[in-house]
Amino acid sequence: MNIQSKYFGEVTISEDELINMPTGLPAFENLKTFVLLPFDKGTPFYVLQSVQTPEVAFITVSPFQYMPDYQVELSESTITQLEIKQEADVAVYVLLTVQNPFDQTTANLQAPVIINTVSKIGKQVFTNDSIYHTKHALFEPVKKGSE
Repeated sequence: MNIQSKYFGEVTISEDELINMPTGLPAFENLKTFVLLPFDKGTPFYVLQSVQTPEVAFITVSPFQYMPDYQVELSESTITQLEIKQEADVAVYVLLTVQNPFDQTTANLQAPVIINTVSKIGKQVFTNDSIYHTKHALFEPVKKGSE
């Protein structure tokens, strides 16, 4: 099937790539179907693209790419909602706030998007873990030389 995307124009996807998000995303609760599109070859970034509304697309990344110790605990109700049978079926993405310059980009670690890669059901989960922030620096700050 063909869809319109925010960053790539018309793209062809297969039905098995569709991700059902029964509750949508905050502020976009009416949008229930998304697809993950690779942002660019050779990068870890993806676009979480609404299938219904081309203008709604979020740049995402697996948090483990930049923070290997990142952890998120899922409630039993979330595990049931997403039909998760085993941990290996779970993909975790965080939404980015892209900045200019790009090295100032931040990640929302408090509200990861959890996707069951088998059932293709997803949900944004809100954590109360105070060690994570909604605007966590994705890259280490560049240290300036001594003057």
